[in-house]
Amino acid sequence: MRVPLSWLRDFTPLDLRVEEVAATLDDLGLAVESVERVGEGLDGVVVVRVLEIAAIPGADRIRAVRVDAGGPEAVPVVCGAWNFAEGDLVPLATVGTVLPGGMQIGARRMKGAPSEGMLCAPDELGLPGGHDGILVLAPGLVPGSPVAEALGLGPDTVLELEVNANRPDAMSVAGVARDLAARLGLPFALPEPARSHPPSTGDGLAPGPVSVEVEDPERCGRFVAQVVAGITVGPSPPWLAQRLARAGMRAINNVVDASNYVMLELGQPTHPYDLARLPGRGLRVRRARPGESLVTLDGVSRAVGDDDLLICDGEDQPAGIAGVMGGASAEIDEATTEVVLEAAWFDPLSVARTSRRLKLRSEASARFEKGCDWTVIDRAVARFCELLAPAGAEPVGGPVDVVGLVPDRRPVCLRVARVGELLGTSLGAEEIAGLLDPLGFTTAPAGEGVLEVALPPWRLDSTGEIDLVEEIARLYGYRRIPASVPRSPLTGGLTARQRDRRTARQILVGAGADEAWCATFVGEADLSRCGLDPAEAVVVANPLVAEQSRLRTSLLPGLLGAIAHNQRNRLGEVSLFEVGHTFRRRRSSTPDEELPDEVEALAYAAAGADATDAVAVWHLLAEGLAVADWRLEATAAPGLHPTRGATLVGDEGAVGVVGEVDPDVLAAHGIAGRVAWLELDLARLLAAPRGPDAYRPVSRFPSSDIDLAFEVDETTPAAEVEATLRRAGGPLVVGLALFDVYRGDQVGAGRRSLAWTVRFQAPDRTLTDDDVAAARHRLVAEVERRHGATLRSSAAGGREVPAGPS
Repeated sequence: MRVPLSWLRDFTPLDLRVEEVAATLDDLGLAVESVERVGEGLDGVVVVRVLEIAAIPGADRIRAVRVDAGGPEAVPVVCGAWNFAEGDLVPLATVGTVLPGGMQIGARRMKGAPSEGMLCAPDELGLPGGHDGILVLAPGLVPGSPVAEALGLGPDTVLELEVNANRPDAMSVAGVARDLAARLGLPFALPEPARSHPPSTGDGLAPGPVSVEVEDPERCGRFVAQVVAGITVGPSPPWLAQRLARAGMRAINNVVDASNYVMLELGQPTHPYDLARLPGRGLRVRRARPGESLVTLDGVSRAVGDDDLLICDGEDQPAGIAGVMGGASAEIDEATTEVVLEAAWFDPLSVARTSRRLKLRSEASARFEKGCDWTVIDRAVARFCELLAPAGAEPVGGPVDVVGLVPDRRPVCLRVARVGELLGTSLGAEEIAGLLDPLGFTTAPAGEGVLEVALPPWRLDSTGEIDLVEEIARLYGYRRIPASVPRSPLTGGLTARQRDRRTARQILVGAGADEAWCATFVGEADLSRCGLDPAEAVVVANPLVAEQSRLRTSLLPGLLGAIAHNQRNRLGEVSLFEVGHTFRRRRSSTPDEELPDEVEALAYAAAGADATDAVAVWHLLAEGLAVADWRLEATAAPGLHPTRGATLVGDEGAVGVVGEVDPDVLAAHGIAGRVAWLELDLARLLAAPRGPDAYRPVSRFPSSDIDLAFEVDETTPAAEVEATLRRAGGPLVVGLALFDVYRGDQVGAGRRSLAWTVRFQAPDRTLTDDDVAAARHRLVAEVERRHGATLRSSAAGGREVPAGPS
């Protein structure tokens, strides 16, 4: 909101530097976003009277003008405007003047005619009104007097404020001035406008030449209509137009400008209707009916719904949308001579819903949504009439006032001790009253250490004790309240899930992987290139770029893209991991609703590695998180090698997939070599049953290693064979490492060879050859029994050596 400093001084005697005013507003919670100095550069512009207008030989677009500038001789000026006549008063920029736009005026000759200055258009003086012609001033001004003094313009400073939603009172110049006066201890007063009639009583019985009917008193708590006649529509006085312009509002005509001026000054929106264009000479406030529409002032036809409130004419036809925007049917134009002014209070929530549904936001709706003051309506109507009075307009009769249901503003009890507890201050009851009373809150003692506080109608945001404490803090000054660190019996810390997520990250970093972040948005081609089904992806309604119109269903596209990028930059064997969200389409029970299935996933990708390495990383995660009772099931997963992939399964179902990326997928990305892949549903992983989190002592005795190679069916997962080896060996097996997988002529069709290094170690003694031989026998027998395996090799030097190439 833009607030001219001169306007604030209409309500309170501010005698501070601009910087001090801005600092005070900042401390009050009304952040000053910018400070702009305006109106400078009019020092050399004076009022002159046109004495003579003559043609210039050979020039048909400019004329020679002689003006009276208050001196002994007339001043010659050449001008190209044609909208003024002899005897008119106009502004003259004298030689040497630098206008607000930076133009410097000098003496010159045009078509042989001398010109000692320039007659000015409104925009050349920084005034609204454009460049269509010279600014013709009102009669009665003295030639030679400064224009700024004659029009009451002068330099000014405009403060642009950020007004939060909980400050309805700060949506007006008077509200901002009230805050400043309260903080600075200055007097504050709302100037009393001249009235030609007593204020309305609110009983709806005041006589008037229009009828008013309110069918929804809950949404329209008060409606006042005032007829004003004798109007001549024209431009507003320069001071008013200039003040509107500095407040960020364009001048339109004197009637509309008066309405806007009252809204900016008092925070009460009003709307004038051309009474001659209002059928039935009446106003009715009612809910919209199905199928109704109206053309609003912006020229758009808008369909309204049964939850919207309308202002209708006497024949029940829509004439405006209550609290949002008026209709074009009774718009003010040059032919208007009589208006009926609407000033009302509308329910904030209903205005907000209508404004949001129609996608129509106006200065009026911004104020009604926050909550206006229904008690200021009489003053707003009188102020509107006062602003139009110099043009001959007069109110006809008294206002018609219909009162419905307005908010119940019951007093609030404020505990003095509670203020001290919350703010850390030692303010007494008198000091608190001295802070609240200047804001319009009326305090009175209500017992020992308690104040009863009446809430002003312009502060609908204040409803309870805590709101009053906030106001006390604002007025007292946040900078004056000592800073302290709150104490709590509870100390901060990570949740179990947060600790486990951090542990998983640390394990992958310890495995040599770097954490990556990849885009959530992918293209249909990205999914297809990874062997993923684009039909399962959620389609983005408004993608930033067409090539990223889907939400990823896996972390595979992003990490493969990162590996490909690194290889193109000669970084071949990189290991990456990512924790991120994936999305899949999920059909709901309702046909017109499709909700995405969102999963937080953890993925690991290593270039130059194979499925064995991916399984090894999984072992690190499983051991680090103490995941119990899991197994690998050989399955074909999208994007993975058809025979080198498996599903990780726990007690609650699938946890993820592990293996190698399909060579065709790698070729599509231009990636050389193999890529190990592990992708897990992080929520399921962290929710999986945990084994005992116990430490074992490290044995001081030597270990013995043997190698065992088994020929097994192609469909037998290596993880199942490994699990059998661990169970059969018991506590003596302290290490297992799969070091060779062989398929070829030396094994049968549909078979493969799996070779492990097995490490035996006892915690309390050195194992003998007989101990190792007995343990080896148990391992071989159990694998052969459970998996139909065949031991492929014979003993050689106490070790089992695999036959065939690796």
